[in-house]
Amino acid sequence: MKHLSIKDIARIAGVAPSTVSFVVNGKHEQMRLSEDMVKHVQAVIQKTGYVPNRAAASLRTGRTQVIGLIVEDIANAFFASLAKSVEFAAARAGYRVVYGSTENDDKKGNDLLQVLAKQVDGFLIVPSTGMKSGILKLKKNRKPLVLLDRYFPDENIPFVLVDNYGGITRATQYLLDKGKKNIAFVNVALDQIQMHEREKAFTDTLQKQKLFRKRLLLTLPYYQDKDKYIKDIARFFEKYPQIDAVVFSTNYLGMFGIKALKDLNRSIPQQVAVLSFDDTDLFRFSSPAISVVSQPVQEIADCAMQLLLAQMDSRQKIKQKTGVFVAPELIIRNSA
Repeated sequence: MKHLSIKDIARIAGVAPSTVSFVVNGKHEQMRLSEDMVKHVQAVIQKTGYVPNRAAASLRTGRTQVIGLIVEDIANAFFASLAKSVEFAAARAGYRVVYGSTENDDKKGNDLLQVLAKQVDGFLIVPSTGMKSGILKLKKNRKPLVLLDRYFPDENIPFVLVDNYGGITRATQYLLDKGKKNIAFVNVALDQIQMHEREKAFTDTLQKQKLFRKRLLLTLPYYQDKDKYIKDIARFFEKYPQIDAVVFSTNYLGMFGIKALKDLNRSIPQQVAVLSFDDTDLFRFSSPAISVVSQPVQEIADCAMQLLLAQMDSRQKIKQKTGVFVAPELIIRNSA
C-alpha cells in the first residue's frame, strides 16, 4: 500500500499542499486558515489514516518540531503542572514536548542536555546550579533556550520566573498584620537564586519590624529520603514552642511541615499559622486549607514559549538577555 504524502492529502482535499502542511504542523492559526478549512483537512487526514513523516520533514527543514523541557522533579505538583502547561502552549505553536527530571543532580541534568541537544529545536530548562557550563555551551552553539523557575544573574540568558522576593514579602507581611510575632521560615539548602530570594524577602521584611530572629530560620539539606524532613521539622518546632507562624519556601517542605505539626498535635492555625510557596491539590483540599503564594503556571509557560519561538524565528531579533518576572498571587485560605 502506497504511503500517503502531503501532496496526496492536498489532492484529495482539493487544497494546496501548504494548507495541509499548516494544519499538520499546527500553524493554521498563525496562517489564519478558516475553521471550516481546518476541519475539512483534518477530516480528510482522519479518513485516509495519513501519518506525517516526521523524519522526512526534519531532514527537509532542519527542524524536529520538538521542544526539550528539563525540570527538577516531574513528580512535584508544581513541575507537573508546568509540564502540562508547556505542552499546551507548545501544541498551539505546532510543537511536541519531550522532558526529563534532574532531581537536582548536576550530572543527570548535563547528560539530559547532551542527549537531547540534537533531537530538539530548543530547550526550556529548570537548571540545577551545576548545569551552568552545559547551558553556556548550548548558548555558544546558538541553541535556542529559556530558563524557568531560576536563572543565572551574571549570564545573558533569557528567563521567565515568578517574582519570588515580592511573593514572600507579601506573605510575611500578611502574617505580621495578623499580629504574629514569632514567625519561622523553613528553607532547603540549595544554592539557587530563587531560594536565596525567598529567604532574603522573609529576612528583610522581619528586620524592618525588628522581629527577625535567626534561630527561627531553619535550612535543611536536600534529602532524597523525604521522611527526614518530617523528623527535622518536628524537632525544630519542639525546640522553639513559641513559634506562632511559619512560612515554607517550597510546597514539599510545606507538606512535610504540616505532617510534622499534626504529629506534634499543634493545631493550624490556632497555635501555628501556616503559609507555603506554591500551591497543590493537597493544600486546596486539606483541613484546614493551606494559604499559599501561588505561581501563575500557564502564564509562565506561555511567556517562555513566546521567548523560545522568538529565538527560533530567524526573522526576529531579540535582546541578548530577556528576563521576565511574573507576579505571583497570595491566596489566603484557612491556615493563616
